[in-house]
Amino acid sequence: MSQNTSERLRDYLAQLPPRAQAMLMREFERAIERGEDATIANFVLEQLRKVARGTNEEARPRTDNPTRILFRSLEPFLIDNNVAPRPGQIRRASLLPIWQWLAREGAPELALAYETALANGPESGTTPEIEAAVRKLQIAAAEALLASAAPSPGTDHRRALSRMGSPEAVEDMLSIAYLLQAGEPLDALKGRLPGYLRVFNDQQIGAVTDALNVPSLQTPQLLPFALSLVVKRLAAPWQIIRLAIRMAVSDDELRVAATPYGVAVTIALHDLSCVAATLRSDIKRSRFNDVAEHLKILHDGVRGLRTELDLRNDSVWGKQLASIRAGISGALQSEIESVPGRVRRLLRQRADKDITPGAHIDSSEVDETAALIEFVAVCRTYASELAINEVTLRTYSDLQHYVEQATEALVQSLRGGEGRVRAYRQMQVNAAIRFCDLLFGSDYASLMNRAAENAITGERKSSRGG
Repeated sequence: MSQNTSERLRDYLAQLPPRAQAMLMREFERAIERGEDATIANFVLEQLRKVARGTNEEARPRTDNPTRILFRSLEPFLIDNNVAPRPGQIRRASLLPIWQWLAREGAPELALAYETALANGPESGTTPEIEAAVRKLQIAAAEALLASAAPSPGTDHRRALSRMGSPEAVEDMLSIAYLLQAGEPLDALKGRLPGYLRVFNDQQIGAVTDALNVPSLQTPQLLPFALSLVVKRLAAPWQIIRLAIRMAVSDDELRVAATPYGVAVTIALHDLSCVAATLRSDIKRSRFNDVAEHLKILHDGVRGLRTELDLRNDSVWGKQLASIRAGISGALQSEIESVPGRVRRLLRQRADKDITPGAHIDSSEVDETAALIEFVAVCRTYASELAINEVTLRTYSDLQHYVEQATEALVQSLRGGEGRVRAYRQMQVNAAIRFCDLLFGSDYASLMNRAAENAITGERKSSRGG
């Protein structure tokens, strides 16, 4: 567009009050986000930003995502998926709708001043002006969110909340407001907590309890977030329940639940259920790289809750723990029981006439089966607490018995047969020896490998002895 057109538009925009400028800026940004024609929107936004900066320089990219900078103090509490958060968590997806609402109607003047500070700041890093604008907007955002959450006479409260955006953002708005208000005490808590708690013993529990003993952090709204900061420092997150037991001076679940710190048990159970869900998803997709780690976390957590807390079978916590164990057991049991069948399909000795020229064993299937055998071995380590003891021991014993017999038979089969048959048998033997290594150890696998080499070359043990 011509320079005269740009100047006339900029003059017009400069006459608008700051609130109207902020609303226009946000509406054009939302139009671009929706994928609408961006030509006019970008042109108007460029002029709006020039007006906001009070300069005719070309618009530079802003320092960073304004949502991320404004809510960076919330980072330790954010979760990336859109599932229901536990106490002490907020959905990351809620931040953008909250920011858009603040810029549109919650605190538009301060939002515009904040964006102006970002636009005038460096392309990376921050400045005192940006920090001041961030803090002012955080305080105003907390007040606006708390005010919008409280119904006021003469207003359609439900309609006002619907303008916030997604229902999830409405659910998270109060937590976000309380966290923005409590930025300083939470930052101070981060500095007082130990960097890493390998063992959460009495001495460390005492130190953490002292660090948490701040009145502003003891409210029902903020204590779960303070405890979440502690969880992130623990080598074994389930040990957060020890704070609740210390506060209750008892391991009885009724007395623990009666204290404000009872939420620590809810946090531990929720986190265990999330690990269990991840484990089930990984097993379903045949991803076994992290299975051992997940099983250890679940085993230690389930055992810790069962031994350190006196849980009743019919209580809410007792039922949650039982549900976690049942879900893990069901997912593991069906997968464990499928392993012997997969091994048999690979090592079954076919008749020579059934082996066609060019027949081969899929190496990826061997890799998957080897991973499953390792999976059964790992499950055996943690079977007792996860209610899979019987099926794991039985399956592992069956695998050892079958693989031992099948390997010996396959090695013997290498002594004769046509070339195409021996080539296929060799692939079976290689797979069998790999399984032997997993089930019996490297010494036995090496022994069977030498036997296979001797069978191929036609050597005999007696000749080796000579």
